[in-house]
Amino acid sequence: MRWRRALIIMASASGNTVPAIARLVAADEDTVRAVIHTFNQKGLAALDPRWAGGRPRRITDDDIDYLIETATTRPETLGRPFTHWSLRKLAAYLAENTVRVVRIGRERLRVLLHENGITFQRTRTWKESRDPDKDAKLDRIDEVLTRHLDRCFAFDQFGPLSIRPAHGVSWARKGKPDRLPGTYHRIRYFHGCYSLSEDRLWGITRRRKGGDHSLAAYRSIRATRPDGDPIYLICDNLSANKTPRIRSWATQNNVELCLTPTNASWANPIEAQFGPLRTFVLGDSNHPNHTILAEKLQAYLRWRNANARHPDVLTAQRRERARVRSERQQRWGRGRTHAA
Repeated sequence: MRWRRALIIMASASGNTVPAIARLVAADEDTVRAVIHTFNQKGLAALDPRWAGGRPRRITDDDIDYLIETATTRPETLGRPFTHWSLRKLAAYLAENTVRVVRIGRERLRVLLHENGITFQRTRTWKESRDPDKDAKLDRIDEVLTRHLDRCFAFDQFGPLSIRPAHGVSWARKGKPDRLPGTYHRIRYFHGCYSLSEDRLWGITRRRKGGDHSLAAYRSIRATRPDGDPIYLICDNLSANKTPRIRSWATQNNVELCLTPTNASWANPIEAQFGPLRTFVLGDSNHPNHTILAEKLQAYLRWRNANARHPDVLTAQRRERARVRSERQQRWGRGRTHAA
């Protein structure tokens, strides 16, 4: 510190010995001598030595930009016979490529990637809807979500839910191994119904998908609004969701089926509710049979509905999403539209 170096110089000018000055400032004698010698050479500049602070920087900002660009480029494009980089492979390529040589250790490389928001992630899939009526269907769903939210419901099937035996080994007579039952006949489906305005989810486990089960779910939705006024039911294009019997019943009971486009299941608001079901009921579980699994599902639904989000919070969230889309000039379910 500057005040300590100044104190050393003043004590030396007063005729004190190096050991005495070292005891005065609680420093090593070699440190005291170094300060005195520097003062004799540079004068008052010795009070601020301006230390270098380590070795010179070896990687420039341009090197970092090239590093990030390389890390986010598929190795096959750069002539490497693998689909993704490991830290070792990336560091080796950076050190031997012909465009820009960047010599860097794996730990420093990992730190730089992390600081620039580059992380090691699983790939995701997506589907592009080829439904010729895609825009019309999305517009209708958007309209009912905006204008008739208090009378808007969503329905879908979640599954298959299977109880899977775990294979292993055991002692048995030769040619007579223990046999476990197959699972194809032990599959169930959860038929879920979701009220958007109330943030309430309910449903039942069925042995199969079918028009009769879908119609039973629709009737449970219609029963939540017994006043006879129209309700809007968002569902996908599964044939069991739109049988002639269902269409006839919907017409008689003032129910409009708002079908999502093909390969656009994300347009059904209930899909976001199935993720927690998979995480908190099916994940890390070992249910012995479908009866127990169904009980666990219903227990979770009771807890979830008792802890539903407040309507004011839901309204605020929807208003904010609408504001963001408006600022981006982005229609619901579509990418951004660039102004001319």
